[in-house]
Amino acid sequence: MNIPFIKYSKIWLVLSIIIAVASVWAIATWGLRFGIDFTGGSLMEISFAKNRPTTEQIQNTLGTIDLKNVMVQKTGEDALIIRTALLSEADHQKTWKTLQDAFQADGNTMIENRFEMVGPSISNQLRQRSLWAIILVCLGILAYIAYAFRVVTRPVASWKYGALAIIAMLHDVLLVIGVFALLGRYFGVEIDTAFVVAILTILGFSVHDTIVVYDRIREKLLHRTAQTFEEVVNAGLNSTLARSINTTVTTLITLTAMYIFGGVSIHYFVLALLIGFTTGAYSSIFIAAPLLVYVERWQRRKAA
Repeated sequence: MNIPFIKYSKIWLVLSIIIAVASVWAIATWGLRFGIDFTGGSLMEISFAKNRPTTEQIQNTLGTIDLKNVMVQKTGEDALIIRTALLSEADHQKTWKTLQDAFQADGNTMIENRFEMVGPSISNQLRQRSLWAIILVCLGILAYIAYAFRVVTRPVASWKYGALAIIAMLHDVLLVIGVFALLGRYFGVEIDTAFVVAILTILGFSVHDTIVVYDRIREKLLHRTAQTFEEVVNAGLNSTLARSINTTVTTLITLTAMYIFGGVSIHYFVLALLIGFTTGAYSSIFIAAPLLVYVERWQRRKAA
């Protein structure tokens, strides 16, 4: 079966442009809700005489008083560190009483070792360095693909493969960030360091998937006879379709299980990966490859 991907590529590209523009609008209009990793907040360290509750139990308990996106970390043998948004003294006392009512029973005495205000764990300097790192990574990807595809510089220059792979990658990242801007606006979802890790993971997956598709197109180009460039690209997409579907579906099954059965602390991390991996598989087939054909057509018109 030969699916005519390129024949209907305008539909997918227009849809992708609409999604990208909508994501940019959401980010520019609503922005992201930064969690305590970015803004700082309050820190409580509590020790337990007998049974230390799990992080999920603490998060569920504090969720009953509208303390969302609470970060809980075990420390020592019997203590927990709880990071929340900035708490007033009244909110602090309310939080402490809620925890006591839930867990201080049958001699399980609770002691609040400390309560203090903490600064953000992600500084402005780290943000700037991360941005520069992403820019350098994109340049590295461009250089690598230009070198790896140097044997197929015609009809499309090898460096353009890298540029188009980066465009597809940015589409995937924009979509994920746009969705979280929407979730932050209407559901109060905040981003933290786990979200940053998810974005970096999506960057790697998106480029990897695109390179696999491009590599199959390169093989077809090296062995083509009288086929047009459009036919070669379409043949490459069809030959790698089964691999893309199998890889993506098996990954999504695992992530879906983690999303359903995983703890609250990784809920939105897994959600970001689910969205990013899905759009990464989509962009490698419906954006990165068709853009090659449009670049080749533009070059022919320019030469004519």
